[in-house]
Amino acid sequence: MIRAVTRLFPHGLAGRIILLLISTIIIANLIALLVLGFQQQRFDKHASEDRQIERIVALIPAMQAVDDQVRQIIAKDATSRFARVQVEGTPLLEQTATDSRSEYIAQVLTDTLGLEDVRVAIVERVTSKGPPKPKGHNVSKKVIAVTTPLTARNGQQEWLNIVTSAAAPRKDRFDAKPFFTVLGLSLLCVLGVSIMLAGQLTKPLAQLSQAAEAAGRGDRTARVPEGGPREMRKAAQAFNAMQAEISQFDAERVRMLAAVGHDLRTPMTSLRIRAEMLDDDSQREAMVRTLDEMTVMADGLVTYAKEGQEGEKMIPLVLGPQLTQICADRGVPCDAELDALVRGRRVGLGRAFGNLIDNALRYGSEAAVTLRTDGQNAIVTIKDDGPGIPPDQLDAMFQPFTRGDHSRSLETGGAGLGLAISRTIILAHGGKITLENLPEGGLQARVSLPLEKC
Repeated sequence: MIRAVTRLFPHGLAGRIILLLISTIIIANLIALLVLGFQQQRFDKHASEDRQIERIVALIPAMQAVDDQVRQIIAKDATSRFARVQVEGTPLLEQTATDSRSEYIAQVLTDTLGLEDVRVAIVERVTSKGPPKPKGHNVSKKVIAVTTPLTARNGQQEWLNIVTSAAAPRKDRFDAKPFFTVLGLSLLCVLGVSIMLAGQLTKPLAQLSQAAEAAGRGDRTARVPEGGPREMRKAAQAFNAMQAEISQFDAERVRMLAAVGHDLRTPMTSLRIRAEMLDDDSQREAMVRTLDEMTVMADGLVTYAKEGQEGEKMIPLVLGPQLTQICADRGVPCDAELDALVRGRRVGLGRAFGNLIDNALRYGSEAAVTLRTDGQNAIVTIKDDGPGIPPDQLDAMFQPFTRGDHSRSLETGGAGLGLAISRTIILAHGGKITLENLPEGGLQARVSLPLEKC
């Protein structure tokens, strides 16, 4: 049940804002309906009491002006199923009740009639309709009791005792049509306003999210428009400043690496010339071999630095044909889906996959490449039949100047920068690269690149 509700709950910020506003309007209208219903009941009750008070105000002066016989006739005519009027020798009430409503009615009658002795009390009267009912099941309702002295006739004091109740409550059913009409119009207005508001609020967030994803792929030119609410402007300014600082840092790092690799070539060339002039063949060959290894390392350092530059633009790229051509140039079998579309740099991806295939051929006698898609990513696997890598060193192989063999001999070639360069390129495309040893022997490099959305 909870999972079903969670699936129905909007995942986007705009949907949640709209749901919140609609829920608030519905709850507010329901509360207003309850309050209005309660107030209507109170209004009906007070209106009924006011009508009874008006009858009493009209009745008392008439009673005061006539004799005893006429008083009895008027009392009989004024008695109804809602009121009982009697002229008696004893008062029904000894004093006005202390509740605020009784005191209010007494004050109104006193001020209106100019009488000094008007007693009022709101009491509960128990009635039982139909056959006798068990104790506690009788109907109880509140009535207004009024007592006031009448002008004495023939030397005998008489009292006007009135017991009146409100009219029966209305049995009309609640008309829901106006309520639901108002509720529907409110929801339509709120829905329109909330869609506009949610769009304005979420657009800067969507732009920030897209720029952050691009930055995660290595795009240092990604920027966010500095507009919208104050908080979003500050977030955009902070992101843009961070991008500028990272871009400057990367540029300095690239320049430093390129300068180091380039500057190393001159002294190594000079040393090679001197080494070749040595008379001792054994020393000359050893020094030349060492200098050749240093030259490979310097060239690899320059290449590694250049891969950090962003001169090539990202374009939609069909990966299958390019990967097939790279494999054909190296004589490696390739089983590729030809319609896998990614967004990338052709030269950069060519270098990355070329390095991985060269690495597989360098440490194994055979290699095989496959390209598949899973709906979201293009997955490239490069397998070899080499000796593999110890499990505790798999992650370290992506670090610069790290090699699978520690001899650094020119027979296997390289300076330990091929995998580092490939990893830099793949990460810049928003992809992932992993190494794993195969159960049957050999090593597998697995590259995952996000597919381009058509």
